[in-house]
Amino acid sequence: MRATVLYAAGDVRIEEVPDPVLHEPTDAIVRVVRSCICGSDLWPYRHMKPDPHGRRMGHEFIGVVTETGADVGRPAVGDVVVAPFMYCDNTCEFCREGLHTSCRRGGGWGIGGVDGGQGEAVRAPLAEGTLVTLPVGADDPLIPSLLTLSDVFCTGHHAAVCARVRAGSAVAVVGDGAVGLCGVLAARRLGAEQIVLLGHHKERTDLGREFGATDVVTERGGEAVARVRELTGGDGVHSVLECVGLVDAFETSLAITRPGGAVARVGVPQYEQVPLGRAVFMANITVSGGVAPARAYIEELLPDVLEGRLEPGRVFDRTVDLDGVPGGYAAMNERRALKVMIVP
Repeated sequence: MRATVLYAAGDVRIEEVPDPVLHEPTDAIVRVVRSCICGSDLWPYRHMKPDPHGRRMGHEFIGVVTETGADVGRPAVGDVVVAPFMYCDNTCEFCREGLHTSCRRGGGWGIGGVDGGQGEAVRAPLAEGTLVTLPVGADDPLIPSLLTLSDVFCTGHHAAVCARVRAGSAVAVVGDGAVGLCGVLAARRLGAEQIVLLGHHKERTDLGREFGATDVVTERGGEAVARVRELTGGDGVHSVLECVGLVDAFETSLAITRPGGAVARVGVPQYEQVPLGRAVFMANITVSGGVAPARAYIEELLPDVLEGRLEPGRVFDRTVDLDGVPGGYAAMNERRALKVMIVP
């Protein structure tokens, strides 16, 4: 089969790789019908050192089950399934606590001999715990929105949950990428009254307004802080969803949070030390967040997508086949595309 392999920063290739086969009785084989490029894929795309063996790419996909191991009771062959961006058994104590990304038996796609999602097929370990069956056909118009449940919408929702977004609250979303825009959707879903989107790309912030942002702040740094405080009567917001991962974004997030508020970090941090000083301590600001346990949220968010109340699939603004994947990476890296969907 064909799949995406990254060999070094900027060196994305579509290559022939071995077809997936069952290794364990808990495995399933899934024919991929949709996958996508994640903002987090851009970090190795920009910085990965040369590796002669390459790295299989992709952790977000929807597919059709074509084969199952002897211990897999569900899903069944022929089912359309969505895969969260990390596989898990859905039974260990961490999974039962809703922290599927810390599953004792789990792991990541494209790692340790497991296929990546940006290819024609995938061997899915722990299939019964990982894969969620969708009540749609493989070509249903809802597929783009359902694909966001593998990562980006669940990550935006995780930010909103960790930042304690509630009905009537004031929320700021830092970052106008796909996760940030999904964070706007999630905050609106949870009843936020004011949603301030901090971003610099008009086509993205326009979509953010359609998703529910009440205000857009295009300034940066101290000017952004002043503008958010102006919009909130001087106090700042109750909840901040930090969806970038850069230290400047985190510092801005802290500076726009009102006393007693919360900041949730879901942008993959590109820094080691967290700048938490006396002001954060004295204001009783809570800092939380982390890698989103997407598997914990899929069933909760699924009805809103199936019934058309939310359309997170609108974050996809470019569609490519496998041959177009290298160009898709370049387009996202150069901000010419928000999020690229792949049709193998």
